[in-house]
Amino acid sequence: MHKLLTRQPGLKMLLLGNEAIARGGLEAGVAVSTTYPGTPSSEISSNFFQISQESKLYFEYSTNEKVALEVAAAAANSGVRSMCIMKHVGMNVAADALLTLAYVGVRGGLVILTADDPFMFSSQNEQDNRFYSKLAGLPMMEPSSAQEAKDMLRDAFDLSEELQLPVIFRTTTRINHSSEIVSLGELRDPKTTGDFVKDPFNYVTVPAVSRNLHAKLLEKLDKAETLSENSKYNMIAGKGSWGIICNGVSYNYVCDGIKELGIQNSTRILRVGFSHPMPRILIRTFLEECEKVLIVEEGEPYMEETVKAFAQEAGLTLSIGGKGDGCLSRLYEYDPAQVRESLGEYFGVDYAPRDGIDLSDVPEIPQRPPSLCAGCSHRATFYAVNKAAEGMDTICPTDIGCYTLGFLPPLSTGDFLICMGSSVGTSCGFSKVSDKKVISFIGDSTFFHTGIPGLVNAVFNSHNFTLVILDNGITAMTGHQPHPGVDMKAMNFEGYGQVSIEDVVKAVGVKHVSVIRPYRVKKSVDTIKEALMYKGVSVVISQEPCMLFAKALKKPRRKPFFVSDKCKGDKDCINDLACPAFYIRKNRVYIDPVLCSGCSVCAQICPEHAILPLKDKA
Repeated sequence: MHKLLTRQPGLKMLLLGNEAIARGGLEAGVAVSTTYPGTPSSEISSNFFQISQESKLYFEYSTNEKVALEVAAAAANSGVRSMCIMKHVGMNVAADALLTLAYVGVRGGLVILTADDPFMFSSQNEQDNRFYSKLAGLPMMEPSSAQEAKDMLRDAFDLSEELQLPVIFRTTTRINHSSEIVSLGELRDPKTTGDFVKDPFNYVTVPAVSRNLHAKLLEKLDKAETLSENSKYNMIAGKGSWGIICNGVSYNYVCDGIKELGIQNSTRILRVGFSHPMPRILIRTFLEECEKVLIVEEGEPYMEETVKAFAQEAGLTLSIGGKGDGCLSRLYEYDPAQVRESLGEYFGVDYAPRDGIDLSDVPEIPQRPPSLCAGCSHRATFYAVNKAAEGMDTICPTDIGCYTLGFLPPLSTGDFLICMGSSVGTSCGFSKVSDKKVISFIGDSTFFHTGIPGLVNAVFNSHNFTLVILDNGITAMTGHQPHPGVDMKAMNFEGYGQVSIEDVVKAVGVKHVSVIRPYRVKKSVDTIKEALMYKGVSVVISQEPCMLFAKALKKPRRKPFFVSDKCKGDKDCINDLACPAFYIRKNRVYIDPVLCSGCSVCAQICPEHAILPLKDKA
């Protein structure tokens, strides 16, 4: 039995934040959960996927976040509690549905989890999704710990049903990926079937209907503000004339900071957990009892702008600090030392930080930039493309996935990237305004996510570029989640279909379609050359399983290779491939047999034929 299905209320369990969130959904009786995987939210989904195999929970990896929200919205409007999970940039994809769903509302509880990523540990931007709650007019909640995330999520479902609105549940990487001892609550048996009651004049958003729905949404927001004023998640602690307003993980840093500064008896804290609508009266009352206030929040000055507006409306003239005066940064995530220093500086508290550990005798740690895995098929594909395009002046739009790392030398096959699916759309633009050969890259999961519309556009508008689809048989970057092109039977799952990328590409009208196995280097290069010469849209599908996924499926491992005495030290293997299985000792190239996957690409490109299978070493 999955540990999160444990029926022992009060039992304490060490849980990752994302595990605690999944448990909170189960305790709330969630019956339908949908997602498109994305770090830092991925573990919520992977736990739900496992749990769905041994419980009544319906879970799906949807094609993209918009589809995921639409599936969850339909279930919720049939009276079934539903949860939609995504990372912060996924909310951009779901926004089309989100902003109108706010008008339509829900009958059963619907919680939309957005996992923001300050510092961009695994993301292309740092956007602050709190603004989506304001844009859509939806209530929002933000936990400060794993325990609170679990408990708050249960209340978020209740709030959703009370207001008949989706609730945005915002976390950040530090909440998602921190571990904590969590006390379990009661598991609620989910209501798995519902009934949709037809009511087109409230559900079909033509303009005449939506005008009425917008007015109703504003009424619901007024009710939400009243609930925010009295929410246990908006709490004041401490006493004194100095005030701090904070949210999320910053609350923990603030608590630590005031203790280390010794200002507990002169400082009051307002922690905002029900953060949209902001509790106007509570904040005004808090401000009236303070001489000066500092707002501590990662990301954008979301609370700061609102708090200052409340102060102005109330005619208050106290000093309110935050990001606007440069005290705190809008960049990256915070840490305890940074917050402590900002508190001391703002409130004028002298503080001598503890002496750091003397590291003067410790050698400098070598830089370890991210790299494609040893034997990754993407490396072989990029090498083949570079060989096929030798002598050409190229532009290479790339996309979101493991293969994004192909932009690094020596592969250097990534010139432009905006978002999921953008490689195809931007290729259309580059091909129209430039005489350079455009070669774009997209992964299999990303192709299904948002790559298909761009390809349809390219065919319709007669663009001229080559699209390379890197099909490694799984959503690799976020932890081997399935997508519509995956053979689920190979993973021992029944009841799933499988969509052929090749069939889709041909169906949208691409005339030149070829499939390569990138470990066969010469044949791959020749096939890609033909595609590059084609005038119009050509597609090359590079098929080879992710080697880590193959290992997880216990596929037979190829024999590793070694560098024989034939090697003359040309180092083409390293200079052209940069596979991490290679290393140099005393100016001689070696292969680590533990890392080597036996793909044989290096053996095929070695000019001296000096790289041989280990089995032939004798």
